[in-house]
Amino acid sequence: MKELIEYIAKALVDYPEQVSVNALEGSQATVLELSVAKVDLGKVIGKQGRTAKAIRIILGAASAKIRKRAILEIVE
Repeated sequence: MKELIEYIAKALVDYPEQVSVNALEGSQATVLELSVAKVDLGKVIGKQGRTAKAIRIILGAASAKIRKRAILEIVE
């Protein structure tokens, strides 16, 4: 999951070297914290949050396939 989010985020931003994903494993779910450069934050979130929602949908589909819940948080 971590690699998937990293790949998508690096394709969207201007500064891919500043993309980092931190995975926090829990008993019920995995929380993925995505952090990007401040100037790229708008590109990851998108207009009215559409890009972030699309990334979360892809993450949900991929995590359902392995039968584990995953949550994406975009950190400033």
